[in-house]
Amino acid sequence: MRKAGRHFLQIPGPSAVPDRILRAISQQVIDHRGPEFAGVGLRALAGLKTIFKTEENVFIYPASGTGAWEAALVNVLSPGDRVLMFETGHFATLWKKLAEKLGLEAEFIEGDWRGGADPDQIEAYLSEDKGHEIKAICVVHNETSTGSVSPIAAVRKAIDNAGHPALFMVDTISGLASLEYEHDAWGVDVTVSGSQKGLMLPPGLSFNAASAKAMAANKTAKLKRSYWDWAEMVGPNKAGYFPYTPNTNLLYGLNEAVDMLHEEGLENVFARHARHGAATRAAVRALGLEVLCANQGQESGVLTTAVMPDGHSADAFRASTLEHFDISLGSGLSKVADRVFRIGHLGDFNDLMLVATLAGVEMGLERANVPHNAGGVGAAMKTLAELEQPHATAGPE
Repeated sequence: MRKAGRHFLQIPGPSAVPDRILRAISQQVIDHRGPEFAGVGLRALAGLKTIFKTEENVFIYPASGTGAWEAALVNVLSPGDRVLMFETGHFATLWKKLAEKLGLEAEFIEGDWRGGADPDQIEAYLSEDKGHEIKAICVVHNETSTGSVSPIAAVRKAIDNAGHPALFMVDTISGLASLEYEHDAWGVDVTVSGSQKGLMLPPGLSFNAASAKAMAANKTAKLKRSYWDWAEMVGPNKAGYFPYTPNTNLLYGLNEAVDMLHEEGLENVFARHARHGAATRAAVRALGLEVLCANQGQESGVLTTAVMPDGHSADAFRASTLEHFDISLGSGLSKVADRVFRIGHLGDFNDLMLVATLAGVEMGLERANVPHNAGGVGAAMKTLAELEQPHATAGPE
């Protein structure tokens, strides 16, 4: 039976694709080796640099974020290299497993999935590595499984305080274009991201931003690579082309997305996400539920992970809410499977959409007979009013 109205896709990515981007993607495919394509490619590569906030190389792959994880590692490391990672959640764990499959010696600083990476622990760990055997530090910026954010600039300072020469690698697949991020200013060597979150695109593009130090490491790295090799990309990219068939239609969409972000103004985009995160957390707490991220100041503006009351299934609640209110909420992953649900509030998203989303959550809890308090939506509306976003006109960035 047909359901009237729009479906609410409130998982933390893929995010809903705006009509402007859908129209851009719907353009006819062109010759990816012809003269017209050069303008598309050059615009995409230059535009991404303004989002990563870098003057260095940015590489675009027709792949998911997992591909960009692999590309980041194989371009700068050699078999048996030690890599330090921080256990912020499910996706940090997956990146570690991928590193191990590639033949790297991946080491975890254990975390409790309640916050971001701890710079002090990283500094202490690196200070013990007197022989500088650790070749890279890998941190997830926005951990999509938990709704926590790692302080990337502080981690860079910790590495410097330890006097350690390791490469600094960051996954901001779900953080880019939603949360403040500065590849150059924060001293990141390799940044990994993807198209389907803050960039408001369908899945299918992934990215590496690489510092000069990372490009130098690429020349001596011994892990085998072909499809992912930056060295194969540099030459063609200078003219706006790629060494293999690119995802032309998603590049059309990427160029439209970059325009939209700058029309709003990146600082306004970041403020909007922070405000929606604060309102969602207020709603969750007013409902009598616990927010999984327990470290104040490290909560995400991209998503909020809510903990179910003991004895109640998060998956059953999500299934009931989808059936009765046509809203998709994110599932709990691995260690928190069936114990939490995730509310995505990212991408092309405004106050009214947030209030409707939280109304769906509150009605869903009632329908599924999950113990809760009334007033979550009201708490969110109060927070939105208190944090009313200024109507600023975006200027040059």
